[in-house]
Amino acid sequence: MKIVVAGGTGFLGQPLVSELLRRGHSVAVLTRNPSRVEVGTPLLWDGRSQGAWSADVAGADAVMNLSGENIGESRWTDERKRRLVSSRLEPTRAIVEALQSDPSRSRTLVNVSAVGIYGVRGDDVLDETSPHGTSFLSDLVERWEEAARQADSVARVVLPRLGVVLGPGGGALEQMAMPFRFGAGGPIASGHQWMSWIGRDDAIRFFVHAVERDAVQGVYNATAPEPVRNRDFAKALGRALHRPSLIPVPAFALRAMFGELADELLIGGQRVVPKRALDEGFVFETPTIDAALERAL
Repeated sequence: MKIVVAGGTGFLGQPLVSELLRRGHSVAVLTRNPSRVEVGTPLLWDGRSQGAWSADVAGADAVMNLSGENIGESRWTDERKRRLVSSRLEPTRAIVEALQSDPSRSRTLVNVSAVGIYGVRGDDVLDETSPHGTSFLSDLVERWEEAARQADSVARVVLPRLGVVLGPGGGALEQMAMPFRFGAGGPIASGHQWMSWIGRDDAIRFFVHAVERDAVQGVYNATAPEPVRNRDFAKALGRALHRPSLIPVPAFALRAMFGELADELLIGGQRVVPKRALDEGFVFETPTIDAALERAL
């Protein structure tokens, strides 16, 4: 199968490309900087405009879009919000436009989304049918998914809503583990908030599952079947690192440092379950937080 991946050089994208190649697929990676592509064939693009890359996308059997700046990297200033939006909508719209240039082909678009679409929901159990939130992040994700759905007439569109991806060598876990390594780890604020997560290997397996099975279509919660409260995650991380997990991070300090981001990503949370994936028989290799952290660390 000929597959094109956008966002194929990052924490999630690079091992995804490696797995696709291992399975015998031909993989090209859309990139602004070809020197960063360590696996797969680089395809130069600017993430906005049509170009020579468009023919490769139009002729692909599957396109996987993982583009987008890191949501949790820094405080959400107005300029930062603008970049978060444009880094998702512009590449998605460019990919859809390229696909629409050849409507005769049968292909798949896997466009990564996020559980942030549900907003901060307390203890509510959220599946794919749950209503969306009204925050900045939920609005962003809703617009992102709508941009991808413009390809419905020319592709089988799959929208995996990712939780926090846990894996070795980077991502959110590297940041979360640092205070624990120095013996200063603990829950965030009350620790009562829910954390929906997925092991990186399981996320990659689901993406491959979505590409290789024609029955997979539409929205899926790409999260492990057992979300955890933040305090339980902190205990599990402490166990995995053989470090204490007793020092909480106060909410006021997080709000002072991160503003709106703190309330949506750190102090708030969602209790998301992967109902569709489980109903359709997808099996998670690391369904529990202890198993995922053991593999990641």
